[in-house]
Amino acid sequence: MHLNPYGEDPVRLAVDLVNYPPRTGAELARRCVTAGVVVDVAPTASDLHETERFLALWLGVVDAESADVRAERLNRLLAQSAAYPRLSNHAGDGWHIHYRDSDLPLAGVLRALITVGTALHLTGRGMTRLRRCALDECRAPFADFSRGGTQRYCSPSCANRDAVRRHRAKKLA
Repeated sequence: MHLNPYGEDPVRLAVDLVNYPPRTGAELARRCVTAGVVVDVAPTASDLHETERFLALWLGVVDAESADVRAERLNRLLAQSAAYPRLSNHAGDGWHIHYRDSDLPLAGVLRALITVGTALHLTGRGMTRLRRCALDECRAPFADFSRGGTQRYCSPSCANRDAVRRHRAKKLA
């Protein structure tokens, strides 16, 4: 069985790249390979810049004020990023579905993977499953993969910091 590469992993990669931006095309490629992305075309400096531009647009999906606006923004990205679904065995590791053209540069691959992955994440788990950390001094974007969909913080450390702050505020009151 070959798992769909357009699920949770691309959304996790997007969050990671937004929160910890790579500084070079080589670093971008290394992090993509580590995340399981097959890099068929050698990355260039323009891949880094194109990926940065795309992730700025992707943050518009994260920051959308309603499900309708989120869907509209994501649909625009899908129209610009994804191709008709097709079967592929490009890496020789099993047949699977691709939503992108062959031989794209790394930035194009990431755009398709992240956009389709985000659409699957939101439609499969809920349209509110992308947001910003509730800790005011953090506000990092994150994807909610929790069972109940109630995650409010990007990390346990932010949740703990806010809990301590609330606890101390109660003691002073």
